[in-house]
Amino acid sequence: MRIIIVEDDSKIAQFVSKGLTEAGYQIDHESDAESAISRMVDAEYDAAVVDVMLPGMDGLSLIETVRARGVDTPILILSARRSVDDRVRGFQKGGDDYLTKPFSFSELLVRLQALIRRSSKITAPSVLELGDLRLDLLSRAVRRGENDIALQPREFSLLEYFMRNIGRVVSKTVIMEHVWNYDFDPQTNVVDVLVSRLRAKIDRDYEEKLIHTVRGVGYVLRQS
Repeated sequence: MRIIIVEDDSKIAQFVSKGLTEAGYQIDHESDAESAISRMVDAEYDAAVVDVMLPGMDGLSLIETVRARGVDTPILILSARRSVDDRVRGFQKGGDDYLTKPFSFSELLVRLQALIRRSSKITAPSVLELGDLRLDLLSRAVRRGENDIALQPREFSLLEYFMRNIGRVVSKTVIMEHVWNYDFDPQTNVVDVLVSRLRAKIDRDYEEKLIHTVRGVGYVLRQS
């Protein structure tokens, strides 16, 4: 899952980026509205964290601009302004949630998870399932049948992305963007290696295989 943070305070940006990275998210950071607008229009994000007080164009104008350009990414507003009028204005400009500073990271995390769940239209609030495979987003636990499966953070991120796109073929380029968060290098085999590691853990010991290769296109998670 990929999140963009738009925050000019380097300490807050580092604090939020570190926490979200440890929670398994891939992070982009911009410190000004103009650069953030370009990213949000050109790239697909699962959520955005936007500070109100930015240099030049402010955060609310940023939100208004990207909404006018058709960007529907869920946006969590960060602001030191606490009045009801300020919160109302944030929602009117296109924000989806509003968190005042100072804030706890745990609250920011659960608010982002809620926004992503709602935008993804996940029927279960915190669990993704396919057949006997179960992924709990809150506890970050994975089970297949009666067996617990231990995944490394990047393996978990890949499985989560697959399970949010069940039945949809995803290319190596898209996987690189969501799991590694950098531009695709056609010479690298890191996607194949990671998929192979994940297969070894969730498919190898089971009769029904869930991860399938679509030659020349990418991979798809589905039941046979």
